Amino acid sequence: MPSRTWQPKKRKRMKTHGFRNRNSDPTKKVLTRRRAKGRTRLAVAAVSK
Repeated sequence: MPSRTWQPKKRKRMKTHGFRNRNSDPTKKVLTRRRAKGRTRLAVAAVSK
C-alpha cells in the first residue's frame, strides 16, 4: 500500500503558501488577484491553538 500524500508540516505550509511567500516578488500577482476577487483570506494563516 502506498504511503499517504498528506503529511502535515506547519513550517513547510507557511514557507510555500504563507503571506510572506505570496508577497515575495514572483508570486505577488497571486495576492493581487485574490484581493481583486474579494477573498477574505489572501494566504494561509498560521494555525493558532
